[in-house]
Amino acid sequence: MGLWRLLEGFLLLANALAILNEDRFLACRGWSFSEFSARPTRSFKGQVIGLIYATQYMRVPLILLNTICIVVKFVSG
Repeated sequence: MGLWRLLEGFLLLANALAILNEDRFLACRGWSFSEFSARPTRSFKGQVIGLIYATQYMRVPLILLNTICIVVKFVSG
């Protein structure tokens, strides 16, 4: 496993976190951002919720990184 495969794995993980819907998936499991925005928390759950919402705000750079990854895969085979 090379560095490129590791970076692709992180990109796929970021894509998975970016498409999670708050209303349909997160809120019914108690992972809503509104529960943790009132008081900052350092718990693991609070950190994961912050990571999920950070990736959702970074959708445009994710689109660019996905495009670069597709072009590199297309060129290198």
